[in-house]
Amino acid sequence: FTGSTPVGKHLMRLCADNVTDSTMELGGHAPVLVFADCDLEKTLDMVVPQKFRNAGQVCVSPTRFFVEASIHDAFVSGFAARTAGVTVGNGLDAATRMGPLANRRRPDAIAALVDDAVAKGATVAAGGTRDNGPGNFFRPTLLASVPASADIMQVEPFGPVAVTRAFDSFDDAIAAANSTPFGLAAFAFTENGRRANLLGDALEAGMVGINTFAISGA
Repeated sequence: FTGSTPVGKHLMRLCADNVTDSTMELGGHAPVLVFADCDLEKTLDMVVPQKFRNAGQVCVSPTRFFVEASIHDAFVSGFAARTAGVTVGNGLDAATRMGPLANRRRPDAIAALVDDAVAKGATVAAGGTRDNGPGNFFRPTLLASVPASADIMQVEPFGPVAVTRAFDSFDDAIAAANSTPFGLAAFAFTENGRRANLLGDALEAGMVGINTFAISGA
């Protein structure tokens, strides 16, 4: 767990008074490292449904996509096309693939992060706006080439927003992935076995999925 958060510290004090065992997640802002040797189409087919699962309101939701420069544009194009096909609506409708956010404050919070990123140079590749009609909906969103200075690179959106940045080297990718105080989960996609072993040690996260998002299920 990330014990540096004020809420986490307070909860630990309360548990300590009664010698109560505790396990804490305390938020996440999961990075995803996508290397050029991955199976790109298969990777995209996996990452888009996982990103928008429960409208991104999952502690281990993949959010910060760091993509090797040579495939970055192709990754963004494929991600955007799949995102456009995510049907938003009532969860009781069989055609719906993504539902609402948890409360009416969340669409405003997501919009503020998107607006900040765009103002600092990010490109809206898909979505980027609230959904029309009643309810706490926000369109599935992909922001491309998001600068490190954007708030969303450090603030967990906990919503249907994915961000991308290109990287040139393994060390650059690791530095970007480890640049937040969160360390709940991280993911990587590569067909290189040696690199996969290195990633497990280099990524500062409690759970690391290599070519998979199945990190917490038996």
